[in-house]
Amino acid sequence: MRGAGRVARLMAAAGSAGSGAGPGPKRPRPEPAPRIGTHDGTFHCDEVLACYLLRLLPRYRPHAAPRQDAEVVRTRDPQLLAQCDVVVDVGGEYDPERHRYDHHQRSFTQSMRSLRPDKPWTTKLSSAGLVYCHFGSQILAGLLGQPEDGPVVAALYDKLYENFVEEIDAIDNGIAQAEGEPRYALSTTLSARVGHLNPRWNDPEQDTEAGFRRALELVGAEFMERLDFYHGAWLPARALVEEAVRRRFEVDASGAVLELPGGGCPWKEHLFLLERELALPRPLQLVLFPDRGGQWRVQSVPTGPHTFESRLPLPEPWRGLRDEALSLLTGIPGCVFVHASGFIGGHRTREGALEMARRALAQRHEGGAQSG
Repeated sequence: MRGAGRVARLMAAAGSAGSGAGPGPKRPRPEPAPRIGTHDGTFHCDEVLACYLLRLLPRYRPHAAPRQDAEVVRTRDPQLLAQCDVVVDVGGEYDPERHRYDHHQRSFTQSMRSLRPDKPWTTKLSSAGLVYCHFGSQILAGLLGQPEDGPVVAALYDKLYENFVEEIDAIDNGIAQAEGEPRYALSTTLSARVGHLNPRWNDPEQDTEAGFRRALELVGAEFMERLDFYHGAWLPARALVEEAVRRRFEVDASGAVLELPGGGCPWKEHLFLLERELALPRPLQLVLFPDRGGQWRVQSVPTGPHTFESRLPLPEPWRGLRDEALSLLTGIPGCVFVHASGFIGGHRTREGALEMARRALAQRHEGGAQSG
């Protein structure tokens, strides 16, 4: 439950954001709670996340009551929206100076790249992406106690946009993940689960307020859990992967095998970035690491961060075999398994896993390996 404890600490940091140095000799008159405006009726993941993120900012917490959340005003009444400190996903305006963040107007075409030219993402922003674009670094700095312009916040800002917020932007704007007809349905995304919290069409009670509050809890918890993972597990793994890349020729003379002796940390995206940053002449092919049971795995590097295709799948005759049958076929005693797709295999020892990797490399050079 260590992860739950870290998330709880992040939530506590969110709750204390904006607190002052302490009460003065005279208690000031409480200020009215800031108001965040968004539309009523059916709610979607983008405005739910936008509202949650805004509530993490000190400016939307009254100074005299730092733990009081800003009020979310759900309406389409222009007069009521005009009284709000910030408005998201309604109103037909994008005006950051006045804190108006809608994306539905025909003139709106903004992406992260257009608003921040140093960023690569061209997906049209939703209200979630707009709020994250303008306030994400400040929010992360406050939650983590890190400088807003420091490397930790910079790395996590990009990671959370690419792997959390951009998906919400794309779904809300109706942008398909890929061209053509998908092979299967994705029905459990965060956006889909938020949508299911709306009343059903035939429910007698069509009030959306209770569902919206549940959606805030759901989206907020997932955002905090993702931040905790990327900060506590993903980011520290970079140094381990970089060290392994620099020592790759100590593992095998080919330089094509990476060893992570500390276990299977999150290595894939770090490896792709390091291959580019270090301008490696040849891409890595296979990765060795121990599993939690003390045995070893040999895994193929995928061709990209979001694909199941392998650069060098383990040889086709090995695939789907286990234990003695696999050991007899390979001539390597102690084999445990090779996955049916060839993307990963297991051995009882490091030396055996390394020998499996070397055999796979040799068969590729001989032209015997088949793509998976």
